[in-house]
Amino acid sequence: MDIISFVNLFTKKSTSFFKTAPYESVVYVMIEEIIYWSVVVMTENIHWRNRELRRHVAVIDGEEKPTIVLKNGIYLNTYTKQWLQANIWIFNDRIVYVGDELPENSSSIEVIDCDGLYLVPGYIEPHAHPFQLYNPELLAMHGAKFGTTTFINDNLMWNFLLDRKKAFTLLDNFNQLPVSMYWWARFDSQTALQHGDDYFSTNKVLSWLEHPSVIQGGELTAWPRLLNGDDRLLYWIQESNRLGKPVEGHLPGASEKTLTKMKLLGVAAEHEAMTGKEVIKRLQLGYQTGLRYSSIRPDLPVILEEMLAEGFETFDHVTLTTDGATPAFYENGIINSCIDIAIEKGVPLTEAYRMATHNAADHYGLLDELGCIAPGRIANINILEAKDNPHPISVLAKGEWILKDSQDRNIPPKIDWGKYEINPIDFDWDLSLGDMQFSVPIGLNMVNDVIIQPYAIKTDVTLDVIPDDTDDAFLMMIDRQGKWRVNTAIKGFTNRLGALASSYSTTGDLIFIGKSKQDMLLAWKRLKELGGGIVLVHEGKILFEMPLKLGGSMFDGSMAELMEQERHLKKLLQEFGYPFGDPVYSVLFLSATHLPYIRITQQGIMDVKKREVLFPATMR
Repeated sequence: MDIISFVNLFTKKSTSFFKTAPYESVVYVMIEEIIYWSVVVMTENIHWRNRELRRHVAVIDGEEKPTIVLKNGIYLNTYTKQWLQANIWIFNDRIVYVGDELPENSSSIEVIDCDGLYLVPGYIEPHAHPFQLYNPELLAMHGAKFGTTTFINDNLMWNFLLDRKKAFTLLDNFNQLPVSMYWWARFDSQTALQHGDDYFSTNKVLSWLEHPSVIQGGELTAWPRLLNGDDRLLYWIQESNRLGKPVEGHLPGASEKTLTKMKLLGVAAEHEAMTGKEVIKRLQLGYQTGLRYSSIRPDLPVILEEMLAEGFETFDHVTLTTDGATPAFYENGIINSCIDIAIEKGVPLTEAYRMATHNAADHYGLLDELGCIAPGRIANINILEAKDNPHPISVLAKGEWILKDSQDRNIPPKIDWGKYEINPIDFDWDLSLGDMQFSVPIGLNMVNDVIIQPYAIKTDVTLDVIPDDTDDAFLMMIDRQGKWRVNTAIKGFTNRLGALASSYSTTGDLIFIGKSKQDMLLAWKRLKELGGGIVLVHEGKILFEMPLKLGGSMFDGSMAELMEQERHLKKLLQEFGYPFGDPVYSVLFLSATHLPYIRITQQGIMDVKKREVLFPATMR
């Protein structure tokens, strides 16, 4: 019997005794918590235990052999900002030696001659949203082939898909990947939930913060609530900082006054700057500042040009992030692409690489593990053909070859999603024409991919089909359990598409957009058969389907397949009048209340600035 099974059995047996005692519920909860955290401690992915550490030292004494030696290479020492020649010894997943020596006996050691090559630390993505159609393992293993060997990930989706114990077991499972996986603890849902405390209570937030794989609080999209006196949020921030886990803000367009207030309240980092001056202001106020290059905000080239034009030379507290780009944006990699831009724009080489490695590790207190090539660190190393070419020809992650001599090692998936009941959705309800009653006078007008303004609906939405001479369409959000719906109209998404149905959304609820109610019903029927995904229908024909078998939100296949499907989806939507650049984000952020000005949410149509529900959800 494994430890998890034992604890589950013990919990059932022991708590039956206490059910006869006074305060039975309190005792029961205490026992569950004590036993659960005992399991967390026992299953925590401690990198090296005492016996392993002694073996690492024995390698230096010649009593053990390294598993890999990278000899004659020139590596970047991110502490001294120098390129130095050295031999690097690796024992399993750890760098044990960096210097001039070679092992006396090299038999049975994998020796790689790196003469003429350059070695840099594995790149770090400090702000990943690993649920943008891809799943976290798919994103991580794809990124690793291009040198991004550490991901610091949003945990938002786990709050909606899993109970806490399953989520924490899954986090422990991610530690078995060759890629280093760390997580955030979200403080808010970035939307208006019907039962928010079911997901974000003090008990749940603090338990996430205490998990050893969680190294950050946030990102904090509900900062207006904090400034308006939400002391529960402030308490969570204080606890995060007490645990040594910095809090990430989300402050697009924030004034100096707002940035100062947020710093006083404990926010340590920010990544929403859109100009060089905004970056410099954040740095001057003491923020760790991320420069963004994403599918929705590819600001990095302009930001760097503006920073350098201002004579900016100090990058010690600057990092690089792609902030959850959609799949096709990652065709040529992740952080390697950001470094390439930094080098092209004239950032000094050592600073460009440090922004992608050392600086992020330092911010999160991980420099003893990551972000540099030095004794004692995890063996995450990229081998380059040239100093100014950040696209590796070989990649080591935890001492395992992900890419070797430009050949993908094709490491098979390790996460068993079914074990966590992350499966296709089993819809046990149905949708009918009676659900498609549209009478709300205010709709959502798309200004760009993600900014939405309210508008007065003038089109006759009582019709079964909205004419093609307008860019109005039906918009409906339905609870994934079928308990409620919100009906309105959307302007600017399409001028003729029959229907889009999607289980991919911020909360996993269903989104329908289209001109034809019958096409919306057909899209629903196919979506139900798939168990979740994205479906396009026009004039009674299914034009496109993307199965999202993992909880209705994530793709279960190869990254290449997903990229091709996303491109096809984007092309079709543009042919049907979608005028912007990123339809995936448009669908995702329809309910995102951290963006202006109006949203469709579980509670109903919401005025974001006033935090008022204009028209509530309808119970079915």
